[in-house]
Amino acid sequence: MLILAVESSCDECSAAVVRDGMTLAVCTTTQTVHRRFGGVVPELAGRSHLELVDAISRDAVAQSGQSLSAIDVIAATIGPGLVASLLVGAMYAQGLALATGKPFHAIHHVEAHLWSAELLAGELPLPFLVLLVSGGHTLLVEVSGLRRYRVLGTTLDDALGEAYDKVGKLVGFDFPAGASVDRAAAVGNPRAFDFPISKSDDSYDFSFSGLKTAVLYTQRAIPSAEMPNHTADLLASFQEAALESVAMKIRRALRRSNFRALVAAGGVAANSRLRVMLREISREAGISCVVPPPEYCMDNAAMVGYLAWKLRSQNVRVPSDTSVRPRWSLTDLAREECLP
Repeated sequence: MLILAVESSCDECSAAVVRDGMTLAVCTTTQTVHRRFGGVVPELAGRSHLELVDAISRDAVAQSGQSLSAIDVIAATIGPGLVASLLVGAMYAQGLALATGKPFHAIHHVEAHLWSAELLAGELPLPFLVLLVSGGHTLLVEVSGLRRYRVLGTTLDDALGEAYDKVGKLVGFDFPAGASVDRAAAVGNPRAFDFPISKSDDSYDFSFSGLKTAVLYTQRAIPSAEMPNHTADLLASFQEAALESVAMKIRRALRRSNFRALVAAGGVAANSRLRVMLREISREAGISCVVPPPEYCMDNAAMVGYLAWKLRSQNVRVPSDTSVRPRWSLTDLAREECLP
């Protein structure tokens, strides 16, 4: 089965060709137009997708060595995400499917992330625990099978990636700031500043707004002339507090359930310190740790095509309504699966 997939839920425009779960080609462009605004501007994102999507899709087909006529299924993300961005990718893919007489497959963006680790690792042992961390999502999800998901915890305010971007902005980094914060923190002292570990309770939920505020007040108290000497320590201390909160929730979940693997997904899963922590936690628990390479942590069409193949190969129905859905939780997806 040959699938052409499109992903455009936020500021990555991506297309991929997947054959029976194997990625033949993937082309992804991260928009740079948002940098001067310090965050993604939905209208600009949609306009950029409109300029990019056709060329990127053609490039993916060409790089795969296939032809459009050989494609069996066309898939695209329809939610959740930015409505302007989703509309471009979903409408393009549906129009292409209509023009070529191919079936269209609507994909849930978060669900695609849950299975992205299988792109290179192969079939994962069930059940597994997924930490999904990005600029828009922070979720801890129990995966017992296809369309068998239980959201254990989510963020009550900022997503982890959003907190990284905002803290990075405080010290003068360009948007997106996650990778810059990671690099700077790597040479800093994570114990230099005593930041609070948020949500140290019995829940699986996350909160990063208080930590972000603590970093802000600490940064303001440092004379600007001295700030360059403290930037690495400040960011290292922020990162350690943020990730210790995440690690605490993961350890609790692993103690309480019989998970067979720990999986990370989303853009923040590319963070070097987080990867080390996840390996340590999985080693303590005696289970495998699976984290995709950075190019598959970010939003990409390969995971969309892979999920489309997985759903079709197991005869799982797709939503009958293919209009875009900016708000679409995994809980809603599971509920819809139970409807007659």
